[in-house]
Amino acid sequence: MTARPTETAAPESVAPESVAPESVSADVRWPELVATATGDEVRAALAAGADANATATTEQQRSSAVLIAARARNFEAFDALVEAGADVDAQNRIKLNPLLWACINDDLEVARRAVAAGADLDRRTRFDGVGIHPAAEKGYVELTRYLASLPDMNVNYTNLCGWTPLLEAIILRDGGPEQQEIVRILLAAGADPRMVDQWGVSPLQHAEKLGFGEIAELLRAAA
Repeated sequence: MTARPTETAAPESVAPESVAPESVSADVRWPELVATATGDEVRAALAAGADANATATTEQQRSSAVLIAARARNFEAFDALVEAGADVDAQNRIKLNPLLWACINDDLEVARRAVAAGADLDRRTRFDGVGIHPAAEKGYVELTRYLASLPDMNVNYTNLCGWTPLLEAIILRDGGPEQQEIVRILLAAGADPRMVDQWGVSPLQHAEKLGFGEIAELLRAAA
């Protein structure tokens, strides 16, 4: 598993007040203020000495500046941080970075921007899955379609539960139209329907046990 990057605090030599844009309340610290700051305000703060890789001190998760901007969908701030060399892969204490946050929250735009910024597709969630695991499991069709289209996305990665994205898409949902489409997407992207879970149970066996007839047919056709 990839180790969590070292969490970095704002330089002691730079007082929070000295890097806060005028339009942001004086009691909002860096990097928390990137949630609402403009791109120019973020650039000014960085020029004044703010750390592009600082982590939030007002939240237990210790999210990075670039994750704070991504969660707020403040793309001006996000772009300014990326331009300044912010580590788009840095993960907080619950293993989230912009890409993994987007995969869990069905935010296709954040996912696209994170990938464009060079996001590492092999970074793991706290359940040791890659980004397509939660997207497939939660029924995020278009996000799953996008992630599956990325050449370096491993659609057969097995997480700590012993599940591939295909297994998660079957086991953890209702077998409805969204999940059927996700199974189609995964199979078309190279998901192996023969890969079993930690108990030796195949995707087809799970689908049959759960009564997911449409999914079972897709799996039989792909076998």
